[in-house]
Amino acid sequence: MIAGAGAFFLWGILPLYWKSLSEIPPTTIIAHRTLWSLIMLWAILAVKGRAFSTLRELRRPSVVLWHLLSGFLLADNWLLYVWATLNGHIIEGAQGYYLNPFFNMLFGFLFFGERQNRLQQVSIALALMGVILQFQGQQGFPWIAIALALSFSLYAVVRKKSPLESLPALCVETLLLVPIAIIWLFVKTPTILDSLQTLNATSILLVCTGIATATPLLLFGFAAKNISLSTLGILQFIGPSIQFLLGWLHYGEPMTLHRTIAFVMIWSAIALYLVSLRKKQMNTDH
Repeated sequence: MIAGAGAFFLWGILPLYWKSLSEIPPTTIIAHRTLWSLIMLWAILAVKGRAFSTLRELRRPSVVLWHLLSGFLLADNWLLYVWATLNGHIIEGAQGYYLNPFFNMLFGFLFFGERQNRLQQVSIALALMGVILQFQGQQGFPWIAIALALSFSLYAVVRKKSPLESLPALCVETLLLVPIAIIWLFVKTPTILDSLQTLNATSILLVCTGIATATPLLLFGFAAKNISLSTLGILQFIGPSIQFLLGWLHYGEPMTLHRTIAFVMIWSAIALYLVSLRKKQMNTDH
């Protein structure tokens, strides 16, 4: 639970980080993000003495296929999220992550047989009404929100089915994606590699994308393997709530009455869901 909450808090404040790299194309940011994440993650794995055992896992076709799929889902989510942040769609991105828990709950029911009690169902309905209400203030179909929610929920499903633990799984994902990232950097943006030779704020921020990326992903991967998707879905509300406030208060994106009411409804739903979890825990203890 603590790992999941920490992951979503860090994701909530990430728009501040990506905005500081606004002069760089989103695709280049994601390529750097993948490359430096690989270096950081495999260094951690080497310190733990698990690098060679993880590499041996690549002999298993099922491992490669599962993590190719999870890697592409993750890269798709990254790219769309960074693009939305840099193009004035932070609040719509937050809408996507508000919607994400409902996909988690749906997939938890479809793939893992997870069930909700009556109070949890009421909280889910209330939160869903809040999300729908936000869309009333949206011009056109909220494709950014839907795509972000769908890609990240499917990523959670694939990671839950992964035969590897969270750190080796994330290392394998980045290893499989990094050749594409390197090709992109050399072919599409060769000058950006030259800029890393000069120690300035941009080059430091690009290198540190590995830390900014890997830390919440490690926390999320641990949480996804050890708690239900439904509980993970409720923790998910932490991130978009922070993004929502950043987009509105810090970056001046438009705030409507619909969005204000929806914000209150969603947090009321979270409170109900947490009460239901507490009651369930008390009944279990007795």
